[in-house]
Amino acid sequence: MTLDWWTLGLEAVNVLILIWLLQHVFWRPLAGIIARRQAETRASLANVDEKQSQVDAALSDIETTRAGFDAERDRLLAAARAEAEKAKADALEAAKAKAADLLHAANDTIARDKAAARTERKDQAIELAVQIAARLAARLNGDAVDTAFRQWLIDGIAGMDAEVLKDITDGTAPLELVSASPLDAPQKAKLTKAVTAAFGAKRDITYKTDPALIAGYELHGPHFTLRNSWQADLDHISKALRDDA
Repeated sequence: MTLDWWTLGLEAVNVLILIWLLQHVFWRPLAGIIARRQAETRASLANVDEKQSQVDAALSDIETTRAGFDAERDRLLAAARAEAEKAKADALEAAKAKAADLLHAANDTIARDKAAARTERKDQAIELAVQIAARLAARLNGDAVDTAFRQWLIDGIAGMDAEVLKDITDGTAPLELVSASPLDAPQKAKLTKAVTAAFGAKRDITYKTDPALIAGYELHGPHFTLRNSWQADLDHISKALRDDA
């Protein structure tokens, strides 16, 4: 077998041309495309990493914000609970204070009512006692009692203050003598004589009747009243009972 060098040479040239063509027409553009695609892929990956970083940062911010929201919510809830507890405690204290005031007022009212009831019962008892005493005193009325009251009237005039006596004796206004029962002319004359002698000076005396005295006399002047009767004694007793109760 003999080699055809020309054919072999041509084949070699064809191969070289083919390699050159493949290298310059196919492989280089393909490599450039691959390189560009790789660069684009790396850029895309870098962009993705950047976006992921941004997303991660955004998620972190969201988590931070959410945590802040949670903390603020917890704080607000705690503050609301504390305020509600304080309001509840204040309302309870106010209710207790109001209840205490109402109880105190009720106790005061009850105490006043009891005191008023006691006073009313006491007044009724005193009034009844005075009425009974008045009825008993009325049964004692007679010449002996009248004579005693006349003497007590004269004694009362004698025991008056000297200045009052001087005003009476120096004055000109008439005296008024009130009796429990009407007096006849001799009785008036006798009583006028006794009163004039007690004052040591003559004075005009007018007479008046007041059955409310029960028994006894009252002498009225411009600046004095001399009470000497069962009614005066009963009034004195009633006042003493009320003052002592």
